[in-house]
Amino acid sequence: MGTKVSLFEESSTFVIEPWNVILINDDWHTFDEVIVQLMKATGCSPEQASEITWQVHTQGEALCYTGPRERCEHAASILEEIELRVRLERV
Repeated sequence: MGTKVSLFEESSTFVIEPWNVILINDDWHTFDEVIVQLMKATGCSPEQASEITWQVHTQGEALCYTGPRERCEHAASILEEIELRVRLERV
């Protein structure tokens, strides 16, 4: 008779805590510049970028991206390419 062998696979659960990228209003970038850079940084649609840009303009800042810290840092760096002001926050 054969030997009975039990195999147990351990699994680990990794929790990736989300971060936010907050875009802050300024007085020197045009709406079009901000919209284009938002689409480039976050992959959002022109309509979404327009909504975020309007919110930044009227409220002083807006959430423009949520994700893992590394992706947020990457999105922030793309926004900062044209000297947009951003803030990263842990959710």
